[in-house]
Amino acid sequence: MARRPSADFRERLVAALDAGLPLSEAARLFRVSIRTIYRWRARARRGESLAEQPRPGRPPKLPPPRYGELRALVAAQPDATLAEHAARLEAATGVRLSPSHLSRLLRRIDLPLKKSP
Repeated sequence: MARRPSADFRERLVAALDAGLPLSEAARLFRVSIRTIYRWRARARRGESLAEQPRPGRPPKLPPPRYGELRALVAAQPDATLAEHAARLEAATGVRLSPSHLSRLLRRIDLPLKKSP
């Protein structure tokens, strides 16, 4: 997932437009779409903050600051199955994840689940 631009970046873009920079040139220089420029400019004109707005959706069951606990559990028993890891995670943290969810999460944090030969 791409990182969202900072409020400072957005404010600099809007300031450049207010100074007379054409839309197409601003889109090329700042590497954003013209539609994005229209949205940010409209927010600035309404007096709204250009800071990042909260993303919609459900918060993760296991937030990123707790990924270290998951890494420690997997490192303690690297040959365990996904179901065993899920059970140990629930016992240790109280967070219940399905084996498939745990598999996607391990892939996201670059922790492959490889068995010994």
